[in-house]
Amino acid sequence: MKKIYCSFFGHEFKITKHVTRHVKEFKCRHCNKQFTTDQSGNLTELTPKLKEINAVLENIHNRRLLKRQKQYPELLVFRH
Repeated sequence: MKKIYCSFFGHEFKITKHVTRHVKEFKCRHCNKQFTTDQSGNLTELTPKLKEINAVLENIHNRRLLKRQKQYPELLVFRH
């Protein structure tokens, strides 16, 4: 029944994970399908390979942020 709702009205997404500022993982509230943004910014279904790529990308992104914070401790970081 939940798949029928999504086929008529479309998916209703909820952000489940912020990988980087531009890459996020989403989950449909009705059918529980998972999606992510691809290299061109479009939503694609989350496969095990893409999940692994997102994990590595998140690790690299977090290490760069920590390195930058240690290098410039007085730098103010604004997030929106």
